Amino acid sequence: MSKSVTSERSPFRAGTIAWQLAQTFWVGGLWLLHFVMLPALERIGLAPMLVEEVAGALRPLLVAFAGFCALLQALLLIQHAGLVRLWRDARAQLLAAVLALVVVFLLVRFRMPEALFWLNFSYLLLAFCGLLLVIQPMPAKLAEGRAR
Repeated sequence: MSKSVTSERSPFRAGTIAWQLAQTFWVGGLWLLHFVMLPALERIGLAPMLVEEVAGALRPLLVAFAGFCALLQALLLIQHAGLVRLWRDARAQLLAAVLALVVVFLLVRFRMPEALFWLNFSYLLLAFCGLLLVIQPMPAKLAEGRAR
């Protein structure tokens, strides 16, 4: 009798699941807020000041959450790759850019809240870095590819 296909797969490790969940929450949340929720609030007829108030309240929370999730992903990547090979990895470079953009966004938000261009620019750049991170392979997938 042959083994089933599911028995040949390696089981998901907790690090892989944590990586995927963190990435889904922060990248999906950034894109969902900017490209779905805020335009939907405008389309249903809410006042522009109310939409800006919602955006002003939710964006810093979501960016801080993105920073926490990116830090979790960075720790998982350090655990997987080690510190020696870390900076040659594109995922580590993207996570470093994400953490820097989170710091820039929060500093500009609390020091110069009237600088809307820089707030929007850093938010969109953060979302774009997240999208680039999504198309990178997961750390566990690389380990499986090397083992074969």
